[in-house]
Amino acid sequence: MKKTRIVSISLIILLMSITMNAQKVIKIWEGNPPTDNGITTPEKTDATYWITSVTSPELTIYLPEKGKANGKGVVICPGGGYAGLASNHEGTQLAQWLNTQGIAGFVLKYRMPNKHKEVPLDDAQQAIRYVREHAGELGVNPNQIGIAGSSAGGHLAATASTHFSTTGTSTRPDFSILFYPVITMERATHGGSKANLLGDKPTEEDIYTFSNEKQVNVNTPPAILLLSDDDKTVPPVNSTLYYEALKANNIPATLYVFPEGGHGWGMKEDFKYHKQMLELLSTWLKKF
Repeated sequence: MKKTRIVSISLIILLMSITMNAQKVIKIWEGNPPTDNGITTPEKTDATYWITSVTSPELTIYLPEKGKANGKGVVICPGGGYAGLASNHEGTQLAQWLNTQGIAGFVLKYRMPNKHKEVPLDDAQQAIRYVREHAGELGVNPNQIGIAGSSAGGHLAATASTHFSTTGTSTRPDFSILFYPVITMERATHGGSKANLLGDKPTEEDIYTFSNEKQVNVNTPPAILLLSDDDKTVPPVNSTLYYEALKANNIPATLYVFPEGGHGWGMKEDFKYHKQMLELLSTWLKKF
């Protein structure tokens, strides 16, 4: 009995060690970030892994098994209306699924803008820089680093895909994965995301700048967009606007609109088209 118990305890310790080694959390900025979001309340994570009041941005690293790794990596931006982060089904679970495809996943805990529009993009760009600059140790090809985002996180991923710098370490993603994304800041936008990002009375210039369908050009990376036709939270036209802008610039783009499912399904298995969605995404990812 004692021997069996010792073996069991040893196995538990081994499994804990494997789990711990599969993850690494790093702060993406050395010192203070270049911009401040003005949030003073403590960060909080509830039982559903909903994170609010983020002021210290971090990257949680999920690496695939070495024998399975294919050199791709994806920075993941969970959604949450720029008010919080749905870090589990739109973050961790996506990273873990990417690992099964041989792809490294990097879940970004980005700061809430709190009406400071530069803040989330600063964090997304810095996350891309980090992965690219540490590509060797992470087992990632620096030319195969994509970005993914859901809802407002999809807006951030699309913003990173249309507002990037190639000076120094490039912040341009090589591809983007957009789940039911907020794209425009005009009439069809998600009101909460717009207000949290741009404030209650945004300027016409800010509305134009952060309407990503208007920022697409020939250098914008290829994208796949996945959404539901009955999404009442973020109108599907957000995705079609971005898709049409990509095609107008001869950028490879793929759009899948599922008949139903609403908003916010991410990696939830109760989404009716969960299996089909993953099969389609897996096939698309093999192109890069």
